[in-house]
Amino acid sequence: MKKIYQLPAVLVTILIILGILRFNVLTIKDVGENSAQSGEKKSLNVGYLPVTCHLTCPVTDFASKSSSSTTIFKSQRFSDFPTVVSALQTKKIQASFMLAPLAMKMKEDGLPIKICYLGHRDGSELIVDKFSKAKNLRDMVGKKIAIPSFYSNQHFVLLKLLEKQGLAENAINFIPLPPPDMPTALATGAIDGFFVGEPFCAKAEIENIGRVLYFARDIWPDFISCVLVVHEDLIKEQPKVVKDLVKGIAESGAWAQLHRKEAAKLAAVYYRQDPRILNYVLTSSPRRVSYVKLKPSEQELQEIADVGLKMGFLKKKIEMSTLLDVSFVPEHILPADIKLDKSMQ
Repeated sequence: MKKIYQLPAVLVTILIILGILRFNVLTIKDVGENSAQSGEKKSLNVGYLPVTCHLTCPVTDFASKSSSSTTIFKSQRFSDFPTVVSALQTKKIQASFMLAPLAMKMKEDGLPIKICYLGHRDGSELIVDKFSKAKNLRDMVGKKIAIPSFYSNQHFVLLKLLEKQGLAENAINFIPLPPPDMPTALATGAIDGFFVGEPFCAKAEIENIGRVLYFARDIWPDFISCVLVVHEDLIKEQPKVVKDLVKGIAESGAWAQLHRKEAAKLAAVYYRQDPRILNYVLTSSPRRVSYVKLKPSEQELQEIADVGLKMGFLKKKIEMSTLLDVSFVPEHILPADIKLDKSMQ
């Protein structure tokens, strides 16, 4: 995967150091380890970043502890996508939420993964400095905009918007940066804006650091940021676990859609974030983020891949039928039965 991150040496060094410092490997039982003890549940590590398109991961973690599922899902927190890629390559984890275009690049490079579900819809904004006079992307020419990765759909959307507005791909300086670092980088003037999934956009707004220039849904309706990827070895060896995982993620999404305040409080504990910020994201507008209709189609994933091919980030066409596996998505999705502690209600 080295060719994914063709960055200046200094940036590569910084990303590696951040990844090492932030990657806390949890010591828990792997899938199948409990099978020797009758009656005990199996467990599975699932990777996520503290962004709202991964919110159903910790919700599923919480729900699986008291559900009738035969698997306990342990949400494993990361702070950057390069570390997630490394963990999937080495099979330290076999399931994770991942940037959609990055998942496609991983597949192109030979990593045996499948996309089984989505994280959410919409939920990303382009934030600029609160004093910025920019009214559109043209006004950001020559500026530095942070993105989660060159292989993020946030990057792809901005490239598409640059083309629409008649601007060259290099008209803006794109800088890959771990999402938690973006508001601080904007506040200190290290960058001029950032395009990422929530809640870091809301954090910039609430702390009076930045303002929204574009909502992702205004540029690309039903915007997809991240997908749930599962290693093919897990699908072959433990299909029941994968079925439980996708069902849990789907039901957690249906619950979060209806219980937004509670979802914000629950996720804040896992994210180690201010619940006020997550609450703002989930309750300020129902159109800001959606956790329903998350079964991806080949057509919408192909649209993303086509942008990647056109821009040269993907080198060959991938048949979506070889990447997408929605066979585990339940036909009927009901909200998870989650009972929160009084402190979370």
